Parts: sequence; structure tokens; C-alpha cells
Amino acid sequence: MPLHTFTRQELAHYDGRDGAPAYIAYLGQVYDVSRSYHWRNGDHWVRHQAGADLTADLAQAPHGAENLRSFPVVGILSDESNDGPPPIARLDLPGR
Repeated sequence: MPLHTFTRQELAHYDGRDGAPAYIAYLGQVYDVSRSYHWRNGDHWVRHQAGADLTADLAQAPHGAENLRSFPVVGILSDESNDGPPPIARLDLPGR
């Protein structure tokens, strides 16, 4: 089954608030972090909000991308500035 392609505008609806799932994007992949204690109500340590591309933010985090391997990938983030197909960046993590 092909993955859903999210625009940034569509991803913003998955902010974990009012019963919505909490999705975040990293390197073009969209992860469902809804079941994480650290993403309650879509907030992560009061610094980050679900429904956004956190690629740049993760570079500043005290942990690496390896924390994402426990979350399901639910789609890909489109590159809205490009008329072609969105880039897919593989996140090759140990244990995947």
C-alpha cells in the first residue's frame, strides 16, 4: 500500500489537539507519535508542536533521530515548491 503524501497545510491538522492524531515530519517522512507519553496533546517538552516538519529542530535536540524508529511511518511530506514528485529521504536507523 502506498504511503499518503501530506502537504504542510494538511500535516498541520495532525497536531494532537482535540482528539486529532499527533504527526511529525522528519527528512520527508511523516511519523505518528500519538502514543508517545512525550507527545501528549501534541506538545513535546513545551518546545515543539505536532503537525509540523521538525527536521531542523531535531538537529538541536538532546537526542538523535534514532528515537523515531519506534514510531510508525504514516506518509511522506510533499515538497510543495517543486511540481515533480516529492523527495523521499530514507531514514536508515539501526534495527529498522
